[in-house]
Amino acid sequence: MYLYFYLMIAIDNVLASDELIEEAFVCDLTACKGACCVDGDAGAPLDNKELKNIDEVFDKVIPYLGKESIDAINRQGRYVYDREFGWVTPTINGAICVYAITDKTGIVKCGIEQAYLDGKVKWKKPISCHLFPVIVKKSKDGVTEFANYEPREDHCKAACALGKKLKVPVYQFLKEPLIRRFGKDFYEALDATAAYRNKSKESPDGLQVQNKLKESTDAAIHKNKLKASRDSAMKESKK
Repeated sequence: MYLYFYLMIAIDNVLASDELIEEAFVCDLTACKGACCVDGDAGAPLDNKELKNIDEVFDKVIPYLGKESIDAINRQGRYVYDREFGWVTPTINGAICVYAITDKTGIVKCGIEQAYLDGKVKWKKPISCHLFPVIVKKSKDGVTEFANYEPREDHCKAACALGKKLKVPVYQFLKEPLIRRFGKDFYEALDATAAYRNKSKESPDGLQVQNKLKESTDAAIHKNKLKASRDSAMKESKK
């Protein structure tokens, strides 16, 4: 079951930004040179299962890494804990990921992924890397997941331009990682939502449909705010 909301798309327990279907994106490595592996607030976020994945592929990946990366891993470990982001891959001097490699053209790529492409390992790379520029976060209660489109303003301009030129929506470019992260049913629901959205735009009544969707969403938001206000008032009265 899925519903389209203004700004967000609700599919089961996932709230996905409608930018996934509205915006276009195709990585242009010749322009950005793999900047997402180099520049960031920390290393690549890892879930708990991926710690085991790294341990399992580590010996096969090491031969792809340079001395500076290996030295950094020996000092920090195969993964480190960040207070803001949780488990992440280590970095070299707070910049490039220790698992990154640079090819002959100067493009930075993932050493784990290269080992995967060479048939050395069965795990491709951290899902956070595979999904970029879509960032997934969980609600405080851990029930709801939020999938937001967050391209880098500086590094991703070329990718946004190429996506528009080729007319490739974000969700289509990220089909493989979206299915890997959320499952095939999620992707099909997202695709169906995109098709409906596009069809409604082409229809003479499309604007009216969009306005009704927005009105229903605004009403739902207002209703939730009233409920939250009542719940808060009840809690205060019980003190």
